[in-house]
Amino acid sequence: MTLDKKRSTLALLALAVSAFAIGTTEFISVGLLPLISEDLQVSVSTAGLTVSLYALGVTFGAPILTSLTSNMSRKSLLLWIMIIFIIGNSIAASATSIGVLLVARVLSAFSHGVFMSIGSTIAASLVPENRRASAISIMFTGLTVATVTGVPFGTFIGQQFGWRLAFIFIVVVGMIAFIANSILVPSNLRKGARTTFGDQFKLLTNGRLLLLFIITALGYGGTFVVFTYLSPLLQDITGFSERTVAVILLVYGVAIAIGNVMGGKLSNQNPIGALFYMFIVQAIVLCILTFTAPFKAAAFITIILMGLLAFMNVPGLQVYVVMLAERFVPGAVDVASAINIAAFNAGIAIGSYLGGMITDSIGLIHTPWIGGLMVLGAVILTGWSRALEQKDQKKYSVESTLF
Repeated sequence: MTLDKKRSTLALLALAVSAFAIGTTEFISVGLLPLISEDLQVSVSTAGLTVSLYALGVTFGAPILTSLTSNMSRKSLLLWIMIIFIIGNSIAASATSIGVLLVARVLSAFSHGVFMSIGSTIAASLVPENRRASAISIMFTGLTVATVTGVPFGTFIGQQFGWRLAFIFIVVVGMIAFIANSILVPSNLRKGARTTFGDQFKLLTNGRLLLLFIITALGYGGTFVVFTYLSPLLQDITGFSERTVAVILLVYGVAIAIGNVMGGKLSNQNPIGALFYMFIVQAIVLCILTFTAPFKAAAFITIILMGLLAFMNVPGLQVYVVMLAERFVPGAVDVASAINIAAFNAGIAIGSYLGGMITDSIGLIHTPWIGGLMVLGAVILTGWSRALEQKDQKKYSVESTLF
C-alpha cells in the first residue's frame, strides 16, 4: 500500500522519532560508563557490558524475534516494540545492581533489532517503489542523529543530574514515539509473511544475500574503527580543545543526516551500483584522514566528508537486501532485513574492537587507514555483487523477450 505524500511523510517522521529513541539508547551508556561504574560499585569494564551485551542482543535477537513475530499485524508489532523499549529503559533507570541493568539493556536491545528490521519494510511500503530508498533514509535519519548526539547529550544529562535521568529522557522520547506511531502510522499495513527458522537458514545459505551481509558489516563497520575514537583523535593528534571537539561532533551529525538523505536519493534506481561508488569514495576519504589528521583545517574538512559518507550507504544496503530477498527468498523479506541489521551491529562491534586494538598497539593515527582497508574489502565484494546483478538483469531481459 502507498499513501498520499503528506500522510506518508508524517508516518515516516513517526518512525524516525522511534529510530532516534532506539538509536540513542544503543550508544548512550558509552558516555555514562564511569558514572555507572562508580554508582553501582563495579569496574568500568564490567559497566562496559552494557554496551557489548546490548550489541549481542541486537545481533542475535533481531532475526530470531522478527521470525517469531512475522505473522503479527505490522502496526500492533510496532506499538508492542515501543512498549518493550519503554519497559526496558524504565528498568534501566531504576536499576540498583549491575545484573538488573544488564537484563534491562538486553530487553531494550530486543526491541531495537525487531524495530530496525520491520521499520525498513514499513517505510518502504508507505511510498511508491521508486521512492523506497528515500523513505528508508528518512526513517534512518532518526538513527543517524542519535548516533552522534546520543552519547554527548546522554553524558551531559548524566553528569549534571545522574546517569538514571539519561535513561528517563529516553523513556520520554519512547513515549512520544509510541503516541506518534499510534496516530500517524496506518493500521492497514500488509501483514508480514509467515517465516520459519528454515527461511533464515535459506537466507544465510543464499550466496547473494550472504555476500551482501558481509558487505554491510565491512562497509558500515569501517567508519567505526575511527568514529569510536574520534574524540581522542581530534584532541591528541589534531590538537582541538574539548569544547571544539563537541562542536565538530555536532557538525559531523548534521553531515551524517545530509549524507543519509543523499544516499537514499542516489540508491533509488540502482542501489548496488550507487553503493560501489560510495564505498570507493569512503575508503579514499578514510585513508586521506591519516595524512590530514595533524592539521586542523584539513582534518576538519576530511571529518565532514567522512560524516557525509558514514551512513550514506545505509538506505542502499537496506533497500538492496529487500530486493534480493523478494527475488530469492520471498517468504522471508522481514527476516532478511533483520539479519542485515545484525550485520550492521556486527560491523560496529568489529570496527570498534579493531579501533581499540590499533589504538593500544600502533596508535590512534593509524585507525583511519585501517578503517579504509576494511571499506576497501566492501568495495571489492560490492564490485562482485554488481557484476552478478548485471548478469541477472541480462538474463531477465532475455527471458522477457522470449516469453
